[in-house]
Amino acid sequence: MVAIGAGETAAAGAAAHVATDASKLMTEPIKVAVAGYRGKVGSVLATAFQSEPGIDFVGGVAHGDDLAAFLHDKRPRALVDFTRPGEALHNALAAVAVGASPVVGTTGLSSSDVDKLETACHEKHVGGIVAPNFAIGAVLMMHLADIAAPLFDAVEIIEMHYATKLDAPSGTALSTARRLAARRKDKPFAHRKAEKETLSGTRGGEEGGVAVHSIRLPGFVADQEVIFGLPGQTLTIAHRTTSREAYVPGVVLAIKRVTGEPRFYRGLDELLGLRLG
Repeated sequence: MVAIGAGETAAAGAAAHVATDASKLMTEPIKVAVAGYRGKVGSVLATAFQSEPGIDFVGGVAHGDDLAAFLHDKRPRALVDFTRPGEALHNALAAVAVGASPVVGTTGLSSSDVDKLETACHEKHVGGIVAPNFAIGAVLMMHLADIAAPLFDAVEIIEMHYATKLDAPSGTALSTARRLAARRKDKPFAHRKAEKETLSGTRGGEEGGVAVHSIRLPGFVADQEVIFGLPGQTLTIAHRTTSREAYVPGVVLAIKRVTGEPRFYRGLDELLGLRLG
């Protein structure tokens, strides 16, 4: 017979309590809040979360609300942010400070902003993600473009968004251009400039030899085409967004992943395992 002391009994009880708490976190709905819940994307997410299995939508915050008080009161496990570049980092860091995982879809954050957020997440041992696009189809579009990039000598990107979008080019287009340029390594794309440009900017912006064109019109949600060219042929890889519901599956997937493991992701493609070596 082995005698068990009071200290060992207490330790075993504490371990069992921790295991029970962890099990509850895995089986209970994930408490989720939305920053920017009155916006174009935020309002769609807020509505979808209310009927999404495994998600407990605890409410939203808007510009001017007391975010710290809201987080203290609602205690979400994830804060989804679709706000403005000047607000998103503050919101995400506030979430991390109380142990909530940031899920950031706001575009326009700088590389240093993302670095700062990743460091904060590591220090608090919480997961997080910053993604220029949460539409799974858009992520696959970029992945397919990555595969094609080494085989073509020239490429241009056309992105089309709603008229009131704040930034240009879109975060998705800029991310796509940078990724394509990186795939070429020592053989950059050939970007032909006009000998005479009678209207300034007509050939678009340029990132690593990739031309990027932005269209802003009523009627668009978020479309993008990547057009590759070789003599005698072109290849177009396109993604169309017909409604902002396109972002819901990707955001839900991200929420479940980052609240389940303390890992930081830079893009939904990384989370999906679509990054090429």
